Amino acid sequence: MESRSLECQFLSDDMSGVSLVKKHVEEPGPKEVLVRVKASSVNFPDYLMTQGKYQHKPELPFGMGMEGSGIIEKLGSDVKDFNVSDEITFGALGKGAFSDYLILNERAIDIKPSNLSFSQAAAFQTAYLTAYVSLVRRGNLKQGENLLVHGATGGVGMAAVQLGKYLGANVIATGTSEEKLNVTKEWGADHTVLTHKDGQVEFREEVKDLTKGKGADVIYDPVGGDVFDHSIRCINWGGRILIVGFASGRIPELPINMALIKGFSVIGVRAGEYGRKNPEAGIENNQAIRDICEKGHFNPYICKEFDLDKAKDAVEYLSQRKLIGKVVITTG
Repeated sequence: MESRSLECQFLSDDMSGVSLVKKHVEEPGPKEVLVRVKASSVNFPDYLMTQGKYQHKPELPFGMGMEGSGIIEKLGSDVKDFNVSDEITFGALGKGAFSDYLILNERAIDIKPSNLSFSQAAAFQTAYLTAYVSLVRRGNLKQGENLLVHGATGGVGMAAVQLGKYLGANVIATGTSEEKLNVTKEWGADHTVLTHKDGQVEFREEVKDLTKGKGADVIYDPVGGDVFDHSIRCINWGGRILIVGFASGRIPELPINMALIKGFSVIGVRAGEYGRKNPEAGIENNQAIRDICEKGHFNPYICKEFDLDKAKDAVEYLSQRKLIGKVVITTG
């Protein structure tokens, strides 16, 4: 059986090393399944990996795409917990979710939440697991606290807005576009704040006003750079700033005296690694986000879909920062 797959052949700043190739798909091994991919989610690390700028650096060439959803076509001889035709979600880091078919270990798959479409399910796992590990496990967000979510119009940001609201926080969503931020109000943001005004980063006074001078108790930061620099000046005493990523392109430096003066904590978040280091907690995290989803509190927002033939265009679209929520690749 042949399968199309988006593959990175060599690293480059302009994605010239990325192309759609045809690959032969083997039969599944004893603990593996053959999956017909229905949809796959485009994440910012997919783009960074083509440049060698992500912390995980797969060996070249590598299949692109970290997660998706699909239908089981064949089972390995030792697979007992799944059936042919099961609708599933999967993790595929290094395997290449941007494909027609994939062979996956049974540990990499789970039954798709019944209330999500294939496109929504493809966009679910990474974003909402990141939000859960950040806000619940690492940030210890409490009901009534002020939560400041940067990059709120992106996939992981919008997941944090929805989860923060579910947990009873006062959610302040930030971004660079009023039009985009209006969408976050539909998903639970109590307030929206532009991070940039007249070409300059400036939001801290507005955050202080919205929190009655206290500042944010928890700050969710997938942006870094100047946004981080200003965040530590509008954080409450004893606050927690969660380092989720550096979408701005600059890794900031912390003036350590600020942490001393304001008594705040800087906490790194790697949601996948959290589960690998703490397997039991990892299982609990995955079950928790599925339970919340199936109660109807999570609703992944898909702003644009691309056919697999246009998968490279989907990654380029993400890199241009035009999206609201998630971009998804579909295979029909």
